[in-house]
Amino acid sequence: MCSPRTYEVYAMRSDVLISGAGPTGLVLALWLTKLGVNVHIIDKTSAAGTTSRALAVQARTLELYRQLDLADAVVAQGHKVPAVNLWVKGEKKAQIQFGSLGSDLTPFPFLHIFQQDQHECLLIERLEEMGVSVQRQTELLGFVDEGERVVARLRGPDGIEQNWEARYLAGCDGARSLVRETIGTGFPGGTYKQVFYVADVEATGPSLNGQLHVDLDEADFLAVFPLAGEGRARLIGTVRDERAEHPETLRFEDVSGRAMTRLKVEVKQVHWFSTYRVHHRVTEHFRKGRAFVLGDAAHIHSPAGGQGMNTGIGDAINLAWKLAAVLDGYAPDRLLDSYEAERIGFAHRLVATTDRVFTFVTAEGRVADLVRTRLAPALIPAFFHFEGVREFLFRTVSQITLNYRGCPLSEGVAGDVYGGDRLPWATAAGSDNFSSLTAMTWQVHVYGSASDALRQWCADHAMPLHVFDWQPQHEATGFARNALYLIRPDTYVALADTSGRPEALDTYFTSQGIRLPMARAMSTAQCDIAAHPREIHES
Repeated sequence: MCSPRTYEVYAMRSDVLISGAGPTGLVLALWLTKLGVNVHIIDKTSAAGTTSRALAVQARTLELYRQLDLADAVVAQGHKVPAVNLWVKGEKKAQIQFGSLGSDLTPFPFLHIFQQDQHECLLIERLEEMGVSVQRQTELLGFVDEGERVVARLRGPDGIEQNWEARYLAGCDGARSLVRETIGTGFPGGTYKQVFYVADVEATGPSLNGQLHVDLDEADFLAVFPLAGEGRARLIGTVRDERAEHPETLRFEDVSGRAMTRLKVEVKQVHWFSTYRVHHRVTEHFRKGRAFVLGDAAHIHSPAGGQGMNTGIGDAINLAWKLAAVLDGYAPDRLLDSYEAERIGFAHRLVATTDRVFTFVTAEGRVADLVRTRLAPALIPAFFHFEGVREFLFRTVSQITLNYRGCPLSEGVAGDVYGGDRLPWATAAGSDNFSSLTAMTWQVHVYGSASDALRQWCADHAMPLHVFDWQPQHEATGFARNALYLIRPDTYVALADTSGRPEALDTYFTSQGIRLPMARAMSTAQCDIAAHPREIHES
């Protein structure tokens, strides 16, 4: 529960106070700043992280990063993984080539590795270009939600405490979140018994070829993840037997034997080594009053599939445009309730999915060993010969199937596209329907023809209208001809309506209490953009 005491002196103010400057907090700060929201972001550490920790940047994150011109930089500085190899008893038994997997689903059809320390540096650099700096060695000591504002107590690098007033507080402060503990939403779940080790190394050997290598022997998990740069990799493995009883005393030399012999890794230098236990937990609520929790503060799970950091970034982008709309007076406070409604379900599904994968790779016993060492190397590559299996796996891991169907902001269906879906990617006749999604604004898409009434409605409301000439690829992608698709600022479909009539838009915005929050920032010349021919019509 929040402390009953009230801080009487409001020394400093911001629209949003962000506690925690990991990827989740930095992305939230970037999106809010881009949308004109005044933020104050703090972190109790003295500098950004210097270890790689999270690695994978999924396709859905890269799609969303195009809104801040971040995607190209992340791709350029990272490493595309071309294949995964399965090893048993020191020999490579199977290889799964990613090839063109997902090439018709997203502009980013690949598994991408980008170290978290470099990732954070890039985000900080972009944030500073916008005039916002992370306030380091600054700790959130407590806060009070006073109904119309949050008053937080901060301690700075000089040890001096001050009050900070904000309209909203975002807890991006990790698994031991003070924000979560203060609002009292709990953190139910558990902790796996296995102890993990992680090491960033420079090494040589056949498994240092830029691909992902996984050892399936016994009950241990061991993987070699490629990093950008020749001979650089991250080793992740589990620790068994009596060594796991005191993981804090372990050194790399204590656990590296299997990597040396089973995956033929010859380590030249160790840059970082750590041990940890894996938890699986989801808080009961993502919001209470004017305080929110995001990322690891809201949900933690096994590292299987490289989902954790990407999910936190998704939390931040989902919340950012909603906070901006409410702060600017274009939407009621109830819009912020949709943050929990949309993100908590995915968090629970993610924990369940990663739990099943984690259990498979770490299960003990003769049967489990047989499945991993004999059946898996034979069956997994066979399954990957089926296009449907490959596509399902890519859609799931890349997070492009994440949707908000059935949630309060999602309405309608047209073709195979439902309200709440990520807008499907379609390229046809040289046109890319994602090109307009770099704008953080509501917009309307029509594949085929838009009525004069719809064009006039969009002109009257300064709503961008993107009309794409109907192509067979649009039908194959799942769009309905001449239907209306209302796209949210975070590029998800809010409304899918087969009639294509503007009355559907009136009904939607009225029922949601939203007054087109981004319209103020657009000129009338932006109200109607046609794909073929591509031109802008004056309204």
